[in-house]
Amino acid sequence: MLIRQGAEARVFKTTVDGREVIAKQRFSKGYRHPDLDFKLTRGRLNQEARSLIRCRENGIAVPEVIRLDKDSSTLFIEFIQGPTLKEWIFANRDEQQEKQTMTRVGQILHCMHSHNIIHGDLTTSNMIMDAAGELVMIDFGLSQISSSAEDKAVDLYVLERAFVSTHPNSERLFAGVLEAYGCDDASQGVLRRLEDVRMRGRKRN
Repeated sequence: MLIRQGAEARVFKTTVDGREVIAKQRFSKGYRHPDLDFKLTRGRLNQEARSLIRCRENGIAVPEVIRLDKDSSTLFIEFIQGPTLKEWIFANRDEQQEKQTMTRVGQILHCMHSHNIIHGDLTTSNMIMDAAGELVMIDFGLSQISSSAEDKAVDLYVLERAFVSTHPNSERLFAGVLEAYGCDDASQGVLRRLEDVRMRGRKRN
């Protein structure tokens, strides 16, 4: 069953060995040279799988990689049942739970960045609250491995813009994320770089 189609991939819900999974199939772009298209498609497919595996190795909740089919450019991953963080925020009326959840988001992002995992597309739609109440990060299609404070700051800035555009009066939400994120010297350096990224963003606007 097709769930959605984006600019880079089609996402299906299917089964593998009787288990519900998500199949993410990257497709070719006709405007690119075939050799370049193959290289980019294969590279992004492999990088997404590597990022998911690296997250799980470091205790970050993400879907399990079930299978990587390079012939069809398809990544099969565990299906996670639950609302997105976006849906959860709109439904939640408990300020204490909200604060705890934003703290958890900040802790997860700190852990990811501490292991040089850049998500690349942080939004409240790319986090799922599973049945156990754990936040699970999804959609690592634009991820990369980088130790750059700039890349980490841009990752945070993308999430900040997602909060602003999706959740009215969300300043307190993102402030809670950053408070939990900036718990050591390295992350404080990223937050200082975030101010530079924000300034460039304001100039462009």
